[in-house]
Amino acid sequence: MSNNIAIEFNHVSKQYRLGLVSTGTLRHDINRWWQTSILGKEDPYLKIGEVNDRASKGNSEYVWALRDIDFKVEQGDVVGIIGKNGAGKSTLLKLLSRVTGPTTGTIRAHGRIGSLLEVGTGFHGEMTGRENIFMNGAILGMTRNEIQAKLDEIIDFSGCERYIDTPVKRYSSGMTVRLGFAVAAFLDPEILVVDEVLAVGDAEFQKKAIGKMKDVSTGEGRTVLFVSHNMASVKALCTRGVLLEQGQVKYMGGIKDTVDYYIGEGGSSENQYFDDLATAPGNDVVRIKSFEILPGKPQANIDIESGIKFRLKFMCYKPDAMLDVNMHVRTMDDVSVFQVGKMLGEVGKKDSKEGMYSVDFDINPYTINAGRYKAEIFFGENQRYVVYSGFEQCFEVANTLSDMGFNQAVLPGLLRPKNDFKIQFEG
Repeated sequence: MSNNIAIEFNHVSKQYRLGLVSTGTLRHDINRWWQTSILGKEDPYLKIGEVNDRASKGNSEYVWALRDIDFKVEQGDVVGIIGKNGAGKSTLLKLLSRVTGPTTGTIRAHGRIGSLLEVGTGFHGEMTGRENIFMNGAILGMTRNEIQAKLDEIIDFSGCERYIDTPVKRYSSGMTVRLGFAVAAFLDPEILVVDEVLAVGDAEFQKKAIGKMKDVSTGEGRTVLFVSHNMASVKALCTRGVLLEQGQVKYMGGIKDTVDYYIGEGGSSENQYFDDLATAPGNDVVRIKSFEILPGKPQANIDIESGIKFRLKFMCYKPDAMLDVNMHVRTMDDVSVFQVGKMLGEVGKKDSKEGMYSVDFDINPYTINAGRYKAEIFFGENQRYVVYSGFEQCFEVANTLSDMGFNQAVLPGLLRPKNDFKIQFEG
């Protein structure tokens, strides 16, 4: 491996078998162990499986979480790993962190790896926060004196000083993430691997964590791999991007180009209609019949002046329940614009009916600024549980304003109020 290469993935694949873990017989399990662990050969029982497409039911009991991943990361690079849920992002980081091993291919990493993959990864619940810091440092190969020199910085950054001598099993998820990130970032790893867990922390901590990752990469020349669904954070932090789709690399390049490619590929912008409810988006509680995004004014395009009409039809299969339908509109960078919801019946009453429902929701003109957005539909029960989510449709708000005296008046921001300035000369 070249001296300036920090990480190298060489045709790495990871396959999982659904349901059973073993081959089914003790003899085959021993043979698999002997061939892969002792002789270093390929799994003799490896089968050709399907890609990991969660949206459809496959015919094979084997799925590829990752397939033929091949790329290199140079020292000091900050790489954003992006893609839809189930694309293989977390699996990629787990392979790099040696939480699990690849089915085929090899991974080479130059230097110590500090990982924050899940809440509490590497922590022992019965040990205190202080004891876990020393344990994690020892795992990274540091001496006790080296860890002691960083201890005050770690505790101060985590904000857990009051609870540092309390067993971590009593920490909240946010506290655990704070301490876990502080340990991973301050114990001098050459490679820092961070999954979506930062979303668990509050806004103040997320800002601190992103600032620390910038310092680690730019100031100290360390390598960072960052997985997130927040495109704004990815673009602010990363210099390069890798887009995964169904376990394979779909695109690699500069972070702006990678995010733009992902956004351009993401989601349908056409109104969607489903004639066959049996295969329509949903489950045994609800099924979506159609979803339309229309101009708020007849015979108009969707633009700032027209407003927007959202029209949803869905079939409810669960009577006498307290169900609600919700819509969350976000930018293509996953910045939330607004979320609205409505009960199917009266608030607090279990009076849903089996049958077809229609929902209209209007956004007034001069509300949302020009740009590309996505609307997600999800359903809940008892105002606590999500019973179905994952349906999205993209839409574009055009900029054809004439209220400023000229067309294509591009202004920043998510909102675009009507230009009602009143100017008076008082001289």
